[in-house]
Amino acid sequence: MRASRSIIILASLLGTVATAAASPRCKAALETWQPRQALEDKLKAEGWQIRRIKTDDGCYKVEGTRQDGRRVKATFEPDTLTLIREKTRDD
Repeated sequence: MRASRSIIILASLLGTVATAAASPRCKAALETWQPRQALEDKLKAEGWQIRRIKTDDGCYKVEGTRQDGRRVKATFEPDTLTLIREKTRDD
């Protein structure tokens, strides 16, 4: 009985770690967030064309096209506007 309980606890902990590794969560306090417009202005200055900016898991998520023409989905810290993760796709 104890062995099966331990296995269940271990499996749930591993699942939590895998989920955390799969999707970053930003932990900035809401009052420290910069406005979406600041992120949009920053990215446009870098040559991005923005299709969408949304908030998810406490982060800013951006869909757009970089200056080099590559489509990108990116995640940014909302307080520092630092890039956390980027996934590109060529068309």
